[in-house]
Amino acid sequence: MRAVVTGAAGFIGSHLCAHLLAAGDTVVGVDALTDAYDPALKWRNLRELAPHPGFSHHRADLRTADLAGLLEGAEVVYHLAGQPGVRPSWGREFTRYAERNLLATQALVEAARRHPLRKFVYASSSSVYGDAPAFPTPETVCPRPVSPYGVTKLAAEHVCELYRAAYGLPSVSLRLFTVYGPRQRPDMAFARLIEAALTGEPFPLHGDGEQTRDFTYVRDVVTAMRAAARADFTGVANIGGGHPVSMKQAIATVEQLVGPVTLDPRPGGPGEARHTGADITVAAREFDYSPRTGLHEGLAAMARHARAGRAAARRSSDG
Repeated sequence: MRAVVTGAAGFIGSHLCAHLLAAGDTVVGVDALTDAYDPALKWRNLRELAPHPGFSHHRADLRTADLAGLLEGAEVVYHLAGQPGVRPSWGREFTRYAERNLLATQALVEAARRHPLRKFVYASSSSVYGDAPAFPTPETVCPRPVSPYGVTKLAAEHVCELYRAAYGLPSVSLRLFTVYGPRQRPDMAFARLIEAALTGEPFPLHGDGEQTRDFTYVRDVVTAMRAAARADFTGVANIGGGHPVSMKQAIATVEQLVGPVTLDPRPGGPGEARHTGADITVAAREFDYSPRTGLHEGLAAMARHARAGRAAARRSSDG
């Protein structure tokens, strides 16, 4: 298939591009290379994709780009671009979240509805649920986000559903639960946790450590995205790891794999759900989703990647 991937230079986006290329798809990667985190990391991701003859990259802002040209000939659009992060989404930063998560999505679906797509896949978030009343949480639970980030992700999801109902856009919104793996954003918990174990620097633990997350390995996520694109299903589906664990358990696993971690206890911040857990029945039924990577295996892959990156940096500085 010919695919357009927005947010192609990011953590999940770069993994998705690699997965699609390995499956024989042609990929048009779109990324504005914003400064939500160090753009050098995004350029590094693009350099790994660039040698593949089926990949091309366009630096573009979805709100102002010639989207008709970018979508020409596309069979599937994977929309992963957006402003990430729960904690920074309060106050003045909300404008940026509204622009990059909601307005950019509206511009993209407005352009996409004019093309005969096989599927429009939107990367939504478990943050739309907030403090859910049931675990594992099914898609039928009324979303009640507890952060501005979650509000913008849910609003963008609603936009996709509106265009599906009004114009027949074949959209599927995948609510992703705490994605992790190699190349994870440096501000995310597991990336900082492994860095703390490798360097001895303290790890800021927000809350009491008993909060649980349904950690989902990135390879399982991108596999689900392509499967959803190929299936007949439209609508909303959860994508989770299947076994929620506490932060204390995750820290213990990293200590087993890497070494001791010095904790810097801090109060929990506003907008952070106490627990998350996905009911993946819909995804399993509609496009045969089944998470295959356990937490120990996934964190081991992250640790290997982090060690390799540090070794490469040392060789570069020595040379």
